Amino acid sequence: MELDGEATRHYIGPMFTGLVSAMGRLAAREERGPSARIVVGAVELQVGAAGEEPLALGESIAIDGACLSVVQALPDGFAVDATAETLARTTLGALPVGSRVNLERSVRAGDRLGGHLVTGHVDAVGTLSSRREVGDALALTFALPPGLARYVAEKGSIAVNGVSMTVNAAGPDTFDVMVIPITRTHTNLGDLAPGARVNLEVDLVARYVARLMAADRG
Repeated sequence: MELDGEATRHYIGPMFTGLVSAMGRLAAREERGPSARIVVGAVELQVGAAGEEPLALGESIAIDGACLSVVQALPDGFAVDATAETLARTTLGALPVGSRVNLERSVRAGDRLGGHLVTGHVDAVGTLSSRREVGDALALTFALPPGLARYVAEKGSIAVNGVSMTVNAAGPDTFDVMVIPITRTHTNLGDLAPGARVNLEVDLVARYVARLMAADRG
């Protein structure tokens, strides 16, 4: 898994939609030199949720938006190996054991594209600045790392912990989203408290548009 900088966008491998397939829990993280073996408890995937086949060795899966490969299929979950780069550039290196994680299996030919195109290549880690209850929904404001704001636009798309979200408002270094009740229930976005770190992936189309515009100016 190659993570970010501009170089990442020269390659597109497995794709996702930002629609969470199931929830899991981080069961263990075993250091292996600079890398780590991560074990995720996810019984629902291993019994073949919604008529699907259970996870297979080598299958790509997004864990909180980070694309990784299954190295071991377990009766109650699965294991992946995360490189030092992945641990440093996503939340997976410091996420507390026991935390809920969003899971999405890669898109197959013929699947519905219900969210937006997501690569599973995390661009950066953002931070939740504020959380506000709006009826049964949840208004969240996230702080953006420097250089990422140009890819985030009002009514555009962004993946937050692997969840496809519509941007309600975009500032110089923040963006707002509204988490509807079903998303709040079926993802870990409802668990977040101010200060929580999240994996962010900007819209693929926005990144290519910005690159083309930069080339035209050059």
